[in-house]
Amino acid sequence: MTLAKTLKTALFGLLTLGAIHGVAAAQANAPLLPKVPPGTVLTIGDPTTQKALELSGLIKELTFEVKWANISGGPQTSEAFRARALDVGSVAEIPSIFANWNNLPVRNIAYRERRDPIANPIYRFGIAPGAEVKTLADFRGKRIAFSPGQAQGTLVLRAIHAAGLKKSDVTLVELPSTGDVYPKALASKQVDIAPLGGVNIRRYIAQYGPDGATLVEHGLRDDPGHLYAPQWVLDDPAKAAALAEYVGLWARATEWVNENPETWIKEYYVGQQGLSREDGQYLVKLTGEQVVPDSWSDVKKRHQETIDLLAEELGYKPYDVETIFDNRFEKLGAAALAKSQ
Repeated sequence: MTLAKTLKTALFGLLTLGAIHGVAAAQANAPLLPKVPPGTVLTIGDPTTQKALELSGLIKELTFEVKWANISGGPQTSEAFRARALDVGSVAEIPSIFANWNNLPVRNIAYRERRDPIANPIYRFGIAPGAEVKTLADFRGKRIAFSPGQAQGTLVLRAIHAAGLKKSDVTLVELPSTGDVYPKALASKQVDIAPLGGVNIRRYIAQYGPDGATLVEHGLRDDPGHLYAPQWVLDDPAKAAALAEYVGLWARATEWVNENPETWIKEYYVGQQGLSREDGQYLVKLTGEQVVPDSWSDVKKRHQETIDLLAEELGYKPYDVETIFDNRFEKLGAAALAKSQ
């Protein structure tokens, strides 16, 4: 191939890429349709909200067909997006950030947080029996369970920074943060420290506390929760309108859970998840009140800090946080709550 032809091909590629991004940007700014067109179907991976919608009766307000998928968490959701088998999913802060680093264009379309995130953290650091760790500063020289690309891994990096330490001051042990992997790794002293969430916090201390297992509070925000969708779904006017409707019902379902803890414990934690009533009560208390803000300004600021931290520590190229937020949806959750009062 001649140099001229090579340059022409490269230029065409750049122009095409620019056109694609231009279309995406245009779609992201296009007004949402006021009503969902007939025949619209969404495949939704949000089992928790599905249950809340069913219990509250809000599910009857959906004006489009929903295919519910029993999918949750970043890895499962991203895999389903790539297979074009899912239109929207519910995750924490990290999956949308990593998706865009891994050539999966997605955007956050809804956000909720905890009223008191420091008093009601999602995670606490479990400390192995015999490990002398009482504060984040004591992380120096310790082996820490680490799951890159997930919320737990990011919390570890943030805790290290908050303690004034560097990644080289600790030993990060890559382990999947699924099931009871972390509690077992702590109990067997495979690691000294691991971020624990949900009932694993309570169970770890109940089982291994007599052997010297302890917990350390990190004092950091770890509470973001999002709905996010692939760009190609958001580029579809009918699906985007359906997503807008779903965001409003998602917010109202969140409020319903806040207001009906006993029903939630009985029907969701015990009836659906198979947990004990004591575990359900613990999780309700651990979560506290969840709120849907009417502005993403602070959310985006924290997200940008997370993007920059992960880029620095894991060798990725930082990018503008606006890449992963579709601002058309910013006010919809809070507006739906205000309208329903």
